[in-house]
Amino acid sequence: MEQPQSLVLMKQRAEAVQTVVSEVRNMREAFDYCVELAKKEGLQSIAAPGLGKNASALGTICKKNGLNFLTKNLREHIGRIGTGFTVANWGIAETATLVIDSGSEDLRIATMLGEIHVAALPRSRIVADAAALEEELTRMMKTTPSYLSFISGASRTADIERVLTIGVHGPQQLHMLIMEEELL
Repeated sequence: MEQPQSLVLMKQRAEAVQTVVSEVRNMREAFDYCVELAKKEGLQSIAAPGLGKNASALGTICKKNGLNFLTKNLREHIGRIGTGFTVANWGIAETATLVIDSGSEDLRIATMLGEIHVAALPRSRIVADAAALEEELTRMMKTTPSYLSFISGASRTADIERVLTIGVHGPQQLHMLIMEEELL
């Protein structure tokens, strides 16, 4: 099956900024990926706020694997968040950018303060460029207070003697899971 151009471009651009891109069928596979990654990296917790009815499924998988599962009051766990798991609202292929409605402080903490950020993105939510999202972004920003995160790759800076450093201002790794199915 031929992949849509936006999906191909999203993968290419994401990998160019050291984002790990994987395809999963559904949310259950995304949860399994996240748990296996946390275990492989020796991390002790997964922070996943805003999952609604899907939270209990990830919580069960975490418990079976000896991981702490955090969903709220993440400020109290700063410094103990290994992996943040979120669901992106949109993906912009041109810049390999994830767009996440981050009105919740817990959601912002999950995307920024863990060592690894894993973001699930439904394939149907990938658009070619930011212009394609103009109406949707305008609609999203009409609710107050609003906070949209635009994430392109892991945290990186070169402001320390012009040496590229990963993970100084956020996660050291970004994993983008492109899901075949829409959210449950």
